[in-house]
Amino acid sequence: MLVFILRRLFQTIPVMIGVTLAVFLMMHLIPGDPAKIMAGENANPEQVEQMRENLGLNDPLYTQYFRYIGNAVQGDLGTSIRTSRPVTEEIFNSRFAITVQLALIGTAAAVLLGLVAGIISATRKYSFADVGIMLVALFGLSMPNFWLGIMLIYLFSVNLGMLPVAGWGTWEHMILPAITLGTAGAAIIARMTRSSMLEVINQDYVRTAYAKGVSDRVVIYKHALRNALVPVVTVVGLQFGGLLGGAVITETVFAINGLGRLIIDSIRAHDFPMVQGTILVCAVLFVFVNFLVDITYRLINKRIDLN
Repeated sequence: MLVFILRRLFQTIPVMIGVTLAVFLMMHLIPGDPAKIMAGENANPEQVEQMRENLGLNDPLYTQYFRYIGNAVQGDLGTSIRTSRPVTEEIFNSRFAITVQLALIGTAAAVLLGLVAGIISATRKYSFADVGIMLVALFGLSMPNFWLGIMLIYLFSVNLGMLPVAGWGTWEHMILPAITLGTAGAAIIARMTRSSMLEVINQDYVRTAYAKGVSDRVVIYKHALRNALVPVVTVVGLQFGGLLGGAVITETVFAINGLGRLIIDSIRAHDFPMVQGTILVCAVLFVFVNFLVDITYRLINKRIDLN
């Protein structure tokens, strides 16, 4: 197990290098001059050139990239062009925690609803419940996040007055964003759970358990579900990463000051250090979650070969 963990950690290194390189190059392809933005609209060409020199923008791209990586390894992601504050301070002050909370709550809602719906659908194959759940899942996959969020606000906040329209802080603020983020994930997990459960239920060891007189509840939840969870865990890990990206739209709809809105505001202001730093933090978090998914495989089923 320790060898597997170390191997996985080393495998994340080239992934992170690729992510940082891609983000770094894309930021330099966006129109706009960071030096001109920092110097101000009334700056003369000499002042702009001096600012470019101070920022190191006149150096070759590979020099800028290696300097950025060297600083990032030490925890220095640069200084925001827009606010003149350290990028790490802007990210981890409060926005990081808000986005992670939102993603975790959305994932929890997706897993809870998806697993329950998938198990019911698989154990009642081709029944009215099965068809109805799959139709609802298809509907959930088809709905854009922004439309669902607006409809939830209109129904529960504007018409019924039950929940806050926007903001973040109490558990009531979390309900609508969590539903908005978790709906599509719940639909995917439900379909995956149904497919995996149907495949496992037809295995010989499940039929043997039934033949021995084991109750349906024990067979489904102790034997079948545990083995069916392996592909579902993969989907959950990918969904969490997707929710970090999907939070951009959800945070905009519900006026939540998380990483999503920070990225949008930074792109509009051509704040390259902030965009690079925020995306890098999200990428590291996504890689870490998938690393935990790999470890979870072995915890679920010890027969899985990790070598």
